[in-house]
Amino acid sequence: MSLAPPFTEETARAKVKKAQDLWNTMHPQNVSKAYTEDTVWRNRTSFLKGTDQIVEFLIKKWNREKNYRLRKELFAFTNNKIAVQFWYEYQDAEDGMKWKRCYGLEDWTFAEDGRMRKRQMSGNDVEIGEDGRWYKDGIDVNDVHIGEEHW
Repeated sequence: MSLAPPFTEETARAKVKKAQDLWNTMHPQNVSKAYTEDTVWRNRTSFLKGTDQIVEFLIKKWNREKNYRLRKELFAFTNNKIAVQFWYEYQDAEDGMKWKRCYGLEDWTFAEDGRMRKRQMSGNDVEIGEDGRWYKDGIDVNDVHIGEEHW
């Protein structure tokens, strides 16, 4: 199955899960291969261009966000665009290793070869306690029911 545009619902869902799995490796160089060399990003208040800046950004991100676990779900798609909602948990190395969860949305635009050429991310972090965690050790992030009762 090709994960390049034009997307169908099946290929868009598969693309989202492939991205989720890739980000959960926390390997910046491998993650950067999913993006065009001239990709542009907005990640919260950071504006990045090119895979070198992405690698640098992700190294800093995962030096701060320890025990990172992410889930992405398809929100909408068109020919060469996908919108996702996501939730990830991490321990904040800059804030006493407190557990936090980020809730957010992304919109992605793809080149013909299936690599992402634009990514815009908006997210908000909330502090959670150990008992509020969803993605504890041994739990597959895809098995967690995320519904409005979690908001």
